[in-house]
Amino acid sequence: MAQAYKLLGFVVIAILYVVIGIMAARGTICIFRKILSPKAEQTFYAMSLILVAALYLAFAAYFGAATAWQLETTVVVAFVAIGLLGVRLPFALIIGYSLHGLWDLLHELQAHGGHSAFEPGKLTAIPLAYGFFCAAFDFYMAAYFYRRRVEWSVARKAIPH
Repeated sequence: MAQAYKLLGFVVIAILYVVIGIMAARGTICIFRKILSPKAEQTFYAMSLILVAALYLAFAAYFGAATAWQLETTVVVAFVAIGLLGVRLPFALIIGYSLHGLWDLLHELQAHGGHSAFEPGKLTAIPLAYGFFCAAFDFYMAAYFYRRRVEWSVARKAIPH
């Protein structure tokens, strides 16, 4: 019976984090779409991808995951490259945030004993349900970027007066 309550508690926490992730994404969009031009908004989200990817290095340091540094650093470098491309190419942001959402879910799966493509210790630990929050946020943002891609592309090509 205790296991059932523990599982129920985890499911409730996961659902809450997904809802909070979606709410955070909607709030982020609402705020930054109003205060930034389309070009600046795209750049902001590109730089944000770099910052959120770097959080995994902070987690590796905090949780003392010495065996995770090499893989986590390699992945952060890849997200930095995608983020830099995303300054100019909206599809890089769509792909980057989608991949980051998958990366978050992979960490969440491993944290709870689920199947992982990596051997134990290769991924850093994350706070409880962080992967669910981030995946919801990232996938929502990727969908938003898809909707904004044409406007961002037009804004990048516009000749300043």
